[in-house]
Amino acid sequence: MQTRFTEAQRADPEIAGAEGILRGCVHCGFCSATCPTYALLGDELDSPRGRIYLIKDMLETGATPSPRVVGHIDRCLSCLACMTTCPSGVHYMHLVDLARKRIAETFRRPLADRLVRALLLAAMPSPARFGWAVRLARLARPLAAALPGPFGRMLRMVPPAGAGRTLPDGAVYRAEGERRYRVALLAGCVQQVLDPAINAATIRLLTRVGCEVVVARGSGCCGAIAHHMGEEAPALDAARRNLLAWQSEIEGEGLDAVVSNTSGCGVMLKDYGHLFREDAALSKTASAVAARVCDISELLQRIGLGETGPPEPLSVAYHSACALQHGQKIQAGPVELLRRAGFSVSLPAEGHLCCGSAGTYNILQPALADRLRDRKIGHLEALGADAIAAGNIGCMVQLAGATETPVVHTVELLDWAHGGPRPRALGSSPANRD
Repeated sequence: MQTRFTEAQRADPEIAGAEGILRGCVHCGFCSATCPTYALLGDELDSPRGRIYLIKDMLETGATPSPRVVGHIDRCLSCLACMTTCPSGVHYMHLVDLARKRIAETFRRPLADRLVRALLLAAMPSPARFGWAVRLARLARPLAAALPGPFGRMLRMVPPAGAGRTLPDGAVYRAEGERRYRVALLAGCVQQVLDPAINAATIRLLTRVGCEVVVARGSGCCGAIAHHMGEEAPALDAARRNLLAWQSEIEGEGLDAVVSNTSGCGVMLKDYGHLFREDAALSKTASAVAARVCDISELLQRIGLGETGPPEPLSVAYHSACALQHGQKIQAGPVELLRRAGFSVSLPAEGHLCCGSAGTYNILQPALADRLRDRKIGHLEALGADAIAAGNIGCMVQLAGATETPVVHTVELLDWAHGGPRPRALGSSPANRD
């Protein structure tokens, strides 16, 4: 793709990086075939190629984007299916991230949109604040139908279960038997509140196979929520806190890995090296941390879980979260782990398409998110499985709200097969039912 940046613009490292990405695009349009919004809307400007043209124009002119341009970019899920498809290796993720940052800096959104985004940024990255928000939302749920757009949507999305207890800051969980690895677990923010059983299963399984698990003091939200809204300052602040916390562990007893059991967070953590590439004080630390980051499924494959069988036969429909299959290029690993654990695993049609969760997308773009969710649920339910497994809390919440089939995290099933408790979402064991 031809670009027309001035030499003064190219002196900006962000523009220079964006130009390199733009020049890699050859206009082939292969990305459109796997883009969820193009599949739904059929609008070229709601495809990756169309958005690339809009971003190019916005960056070259330096002008404040119009509401129309912002709308097309807002409708991007950042599912990154286009990056899996692209034959030229165009790094669309970094390009759309920069576009969102420029929009946040230059475009004034309508009041209601600003309020919703401010509320999400204030509550979601903090487990304490988000826990209180969830409790209040349950009390206000009867008002959901009367509230407009995203406000009512947030109330309707709150799961019925109570807010969970967060992992203690600085906690250490000793390995059973000989210690083989020492790993830091990203405890997360939203997941801790909505489904603390995921972290509990992760810790049980890892300690059982010889890992010492630490929750590094001062670590917390990965920064992805703010980052994907274009709010760079809070995103980098969150990332910086994590880097300093894990640097302390690396320089202390050492870390073999930094583990994420939320695939969206994993993409953000693996990109820390890029985010801090111009930071003289933290660039080396960021690269060292990013090199240690792995999804829980990656670490379990590295460790080598033995073959076993679940306490009862169970068929599983596996939903591959976009952040896992496209963002981290992890596709076969979780399925292999589940099959080695004795589960009968099947894969849905259109497995490459997003479920519509995409962080805060299902709140900010509810109509499109619902259409994608219903499309995904249709394919998953067609498999007739006993349960749906996924590796991302956002996908789990999105899917669970539209199906009677239990939705569980992959690590909960693996923990159960290797001696842990039955996942609560599965209900009581058939042997204990009336």
